[in-house]
Amino acid sequence: MADGWISSLWLHRLLFLAVAALLMFVKLLPLQSTAGHLPGPDLLLCLILAWTVRRPEYLPVLMIAAVVLLEDLLLMRPPGLWTGLVILGSEFIRSRVALTRELNFGVEWLLVAGLMVAIFVSYRVILAMSFLPQPAFGFALVQILWSVLAYPFVVAVSRYGLDLHKPATGELDAYGRPL
Repeated sequence: MADGWISSLWLHRLLFLAVAALLMFVKLLPLQSTAGHLPGPDLLLCLILAWTVRRPEYLPVLMIAAVVLLEDLLLMRPPGLWTGLVILGSEFIRSRVALTRELNFGVEWLLVAGLMVAIFVSYRVILAMSFLPQPAFGFALVQILWSVLAYPFVVAVSRYGLDLHKPATGELDAYGRPL
């Protein structure tokens, strides 16, 4: 039993890394050749938050930090700023895992939406305080909206496509501790 749980743990971690690499690759592709297109959702943020709500043990903090820092470097954002905010958000969710296990999806979606808005607003405020250039406010607002609307689809794909579910009441980990 413990061996199956540990192999599932590492399988899901590798799966997360593969999906994150695919999302970064697609984000770097020059698909939009003209200016003025609407921004897409931040699917990596949706993925991190969805997996942290469902199975926080699958995403250790160092893995999240490495993936988001690599995304910062590839997208030429200020290194570490977005990473730190995403880590703070994911740890906020992780510290409330017992609460989020009991929430229905509507309340979970509101919690994650509020957290996404807080992360995006904090990012913009810190950039403004540092006098760094940032995208237009409308652009960022549309990206927040798309990210919040994309969250249920990311959860559905994670649940039904990748079999990532919330732990059941009474489910135990490999060491016999309740999840």
